[in-house]
Amino acid sequence: MDAVRAVAEPRRREILRLVWDAELSAGEIAERFDVTFGAVSQHLKVLRDSGLVTLRQEGKKRFYRADREGMGPLADYLQSMWATKLDTLAELAEAAEAAEGAERSEGTNP
Repeated sequence: MDAVRAVAEPRRREILRLVWDAELSAGEIAERFDVTFGAVSQHLKVLRDSGLVTLRQEGKKRFYRADREGMGPLADYLQSMWATKLDTLAELAEAAEAAEGAERSEGTNP
């Protein structure tokens, strides 16, 4: 499967986001999802076969990390997509906080 098809699946994108800056074990990744360990393991295999993550084995544990170099231009796209989403989330949070503050101010005026 090519890299673009691999990241088309939302859970795989979320896995990539989780291992973007930190190496995590398969178990640590699986804990963050509401699907079976086997399902997460299959997603990890697709990501690994597509060259999007690296695998390091230590004893019985398997550790995954995003392979940004292996992604080529896709890495820049994913990073900008996540940054845009974070910016949007921050803006929404600030707007909600401002609205809440305005409601409190209105409630204290007679």
